[in-house]
Amino acid sequence: MEREYDLYKIDKEVPIPMYYQIKQSILSAIQEGKLKGGDALPTELEFCKNCDVSRPTIRQALSELVTEGYLYRLKGKGTFVEQPKIEARFLNKLESFSQEMMQKGLRPSTKVLSFREIEGKRGINKKLNLEPSEKLLYLERVRYTDGEPIVYLETYLPYQLFSEFLTKDLEHNSMYMLMEELKNLKVDRVQREIEAVNATTNVAKLLEINKGKAVCLVTTVAYANDTESIPVEYSVARYRGDRNKFSIELYR
Repeated sequence: MEREYDLYKIDKEVPIPMYYQIKQSILSAIQEGKLKGGDALPTELEFCKNCDVSRPTIRQALSELVTEGYLYRLKGKGTFVEQPKIEARFLNKLESFSQEMMQKGLRPSTKVLSFREIEGKRGINKKLNLEPSEKLLYLERVRYTDGEPIVYLETYLPYQLFSEFLTKDLEHNSMYMLMEELKNLKVDRVQREIEAVNATTNVAKLLEINKGKAVCLVTTVAYANDTESIPVEYSVARYRGDRNKFSIELYR
């Protein structure tokens, strides 16, 4: 990391608050790659000495950057640059997780935790237009980018339609591609709902975050074959709030 204090120089001759100048200099260093995720910032006392400002001035600049998600604090260790969030575009474009991550220059991978036949669940069966007694396939996965867990995903499929998937490798093959190749079912529409929740003990362990941390809960119903609109998948995804952000484009 570049540690020269000219990254944080201020100009006392201009009518711009000193805390804001320091804040902007840190932000510019992050955006230009001079400060990277995990890098430690100087202590408040070091800032005071080298920038010739008061401690409250430094504290305000750092606190605002922490609140805005650019920095984080570790008690007894200092202030660090936050890892940049992954911008998910699946609200705008229907593509696989792997495709999206590779387009961003990231290395995607998947770990299957469980894949098995289960009894029907009334609420889920209803979303899939199945009778309550019809069986389901339950697929449980964690998906990674560059070896870091990003999303914990639970997927439910109609068992009668996709039972042969139990013999397929879903760590290295796209589920949607298998649907198209084996069943001639192309997913062309999804309905998604997003809400903020706190990580449970199990989710926190799988995503390697602290219990109670913010998680984006995304539920999806996927439909295939256009006009027939056959529901083929119901999934519940839990994205790490500290590593993901979602964007959407609206047109008039």
